[in-house]
Amino acid sequence: MRIPHSIHRFLNRLGPYQSLLILAIPLAIVEPLKLVALFVVGKGHFIAGVLVMICAYAGSLFITERLFLVLKPKLLTLPWFAVAWQWFVTVRYKLVYWLRRTWTRLRRNARRVPTGTPKLVSALVDKTHIAHH
Repeated sequence: MRIPHSIHRFLNRLGPYQSLLILAIPLAIVEPLKLVALFVVGKGHFIAGVLVMICAYAGSLFITERLFLVLKPKLLTLPWFAVAWQWFVTVRYKLVYWLRRTWTRLRRNARRVPTGTPKLVSALVDKTHIAHH
């Protein structure tokens, strides 16, 4: 899904604070919908709640993400936003690096099943080991 060219041109003409406001509008609609979905599920309407949740996540993914991609250069001209974005990117990078390292270490250690491990665990580890090779 792409943003139409006329809307793209309009968004490019906005200033940084106007861009922030435009980005905040769908977020202000979509994020409360996620809470409404939980409330609906809690009242016993599981299917309706799940449908609202799916729509809220789809709106968040398709609308907000596309808007952010177009508006990000303008937003980064705000010093406080640039600092916050750099912090977020750094933390995300470190977290992903840590998770990958940890996952690799866990997979490597799972291949070395100690003697005396119950047969069920050994069988699961062996199947996992075989499936990945």
